[in-house]
Amino acid sequence: MNLSEVVLLIEDLDLVSFYGFNDANINGLRKAYPDVTITSRGGMVKINGDKKRVQEVKSKLEMMTKMLKKFGELTKGNMKDILSGGNPLLTKIKKDSKNAIVYGVNGKVVMPRTQNQKKMVDLSEDNDILFAIGPAGTGKTYTAVAMAVRALKLGAVSRIILTRPAVEAGENLGYLPGDMKDKIDPYLRPLYDALDDMIPPDKLALYMQNRVIEVAPLAFMRGRTLDHAFIILDEAQNTTETQLKMFLTRLGPSAKCIITGDLSQIDLPRRQQSGLIKSLNILSDINGIAVLKLSSSDVVRHRLVKEIIDAYDKNANQPIPKSQDNKSVENKD
Repeated sequence: MNLSEVVLLIEDLDLVSFYGFNDANINGLRKAYPDVTITSRGGMVKINGDKKRVQEVKSKLEMMTKMLKKFGELTKGNMKDILSGGNPLLTKIKKDSKNAIVYGVNGKVVMPRTQNQKKMVDLSEDNDILFAIGPAGTGKTYTAVAMAVRALKLGAVSRIILTRPAVEAGENLGYLPGDMKDKIDPYLRPLYDALDDMIPPDKLALYMQNRVIEVAPLAFMRGRTLDHAFIILDEAQNTTETQLKMFLTRLGPSAKCIITGDLSQIDLPRRQQSGLIKSLNILSDINGIAVLKLSSSDVVRHRLVKEIIDAYDKNANQPIPKSQDNKSVENKD
């Protein structure tokens, strides 16, 4: 027997996801290769045995790391495919490509990850204005930006305009360092982050320089006509009635628009109603305007985010203790 030893270092990965719950993944590999000794300690895996069999185990471990790095998960189905000699990486890429909204940086497939995100794509295609309402982490903004980038790449629009209200939530703009751009950019950061995922840096810089893509606070929209554009208004729950009406009346005849918001995170001053609430009440029956409500089941962040949202929702109708009445904020939802 030609004996061999190989050591693999598992870096930049969540080891719980790699090894599996209760080491299910690595134990499955040990069960499939009883003649090979697989020792794991922290981020190091050592393989000992016949050279050919060791190489087989090594290739499967490498496939596991590739799946995690590219897709952020390693399911039981993935492990079954890997252990049976399949290539779940290619299988998933082929499957995802059918549902892709756009291909991002380094070939990243940006696609709907929940049924409501898929519905968001469909409603945006069929309507000129879409309100996408839901809690944090449901992919509202990310999916909307992906739709805008796709429309630009396909030539359906000639520019993308991304905007947010610069509402102060615990911070005062006047005390933030830098010029006006420096003060406003933190509010627009989520929009930049989404663009960074979908457009290469040099091309994005060129688009921004030539105003093919514009990221600006809502106040900068006043007096303009926004046409031949895909426009996204993010965090619309923090607009006043006047601001949202101003924004909606900027749309030109060839414009496409997605408005996102989370009615549980209104940062407007006390007793000032969100313009988003009134818009949803009076505009939802107009032909060409659609409303989609996402829920905690659409959360695509850490698994605890869904549970946190559900916990807050359950507590929303609980009476506020009298001792804290002077600290309460009126519920606008």
